[in-house]
Amino acid sequence: MSDWDAGPEDDEAGAVMRTVGRQLKLWREAAGLTQAEFGTAIGYGEELVSSVERGRRIPRPEYLDRADQVLTAGGRVSAMRKDVAEARYPKKVRDLKRLEAEAVELGAYNNSVIHGLLQTEAYARAVFGVRRPPFTADQLEQRMAARLSRQEIIDAATEPPLFSFVQCESTLRRPIGGKMVMRQQLERLLEMGRRRNVDLQILPLGHEENPGIDGSFRLLKLRDGATVGFSEAPLSSRVITDPKETTVLDIRYGAIRAQALSPHESMTFIEKVLGETKT
Repeated sequence: MSDWDAGPEDDEAGAVMRTVGRQLKLWREAAGLTQAEFGTAIGYGEELVSSVERGRRIPRPEYLDRADQVLTAGGRVSAMRKDVAEARYPKKVRDLKRLEAEAVELGAYNNSVIHGLLQTEAYARAVFGVRRPPFTADQLEQRMAARLSRQEIIDAATEPPLFSFVQCESTLRRPIGGKMVMRQQLERLLEMGRRRNVDLQILPLGHEENPGIDGSFRLLKLRDGATVGFSEAPLSSRVITDPKETTVLDIRYGAIRAQALSPHESMTFIEKVLGETKT
């Protein structure tokens, strides 16, 4: 089993993993098992068991499930799966997911790829796959799990936020992943655009003015009335809380929406591009 390290620079994930490791050690010792015996019982090596108990390795869900069975924990070990899953995600993804969970309204402009909350699994995998230098297999799966987990916010059972997405036309025509992957992605956009809490707009390349020429960004309006921005660039990303800066982003996003096609016109536009992929 290949695992992900609990990065030493990530204090929050490290604290979670040390707590999980201590709990697993207590359960194992209470069962009267050595690390070697426990490892054999759940199908993993002694070295991995030791690393997990010291908070240096992040166990996969099946590790916790097998441990729960062997230790007859009655689901109490398996119950740690959610905390462990969150710790697997990169810190910036956890921070962004928390912000999205606190948002009552989320607006986003993208001019390079389809927004992550709207991506199909195949498209997301293709986006991560073109990264240079490439991600390792474990890093790729880590980011895929985080991306798909964040998408749950759109289908939140209670009080889902209002979403507004503006996609530059270029993101519809850039065949990331190939023709079939892109076709499925366009179909996903049509599906998402029909949801009552989602406004999806397209900014055509033929429009002379594009207030978003500086790049992609998102704007979140939180339950407490605060507005937070988020911008991402190669090798860095930034959460923006300064009211002066978020006001600039708010004005810019309003201008982008004004230049874009209406949601109804945008659906027709996406259908047109989808039709072109079938010829």
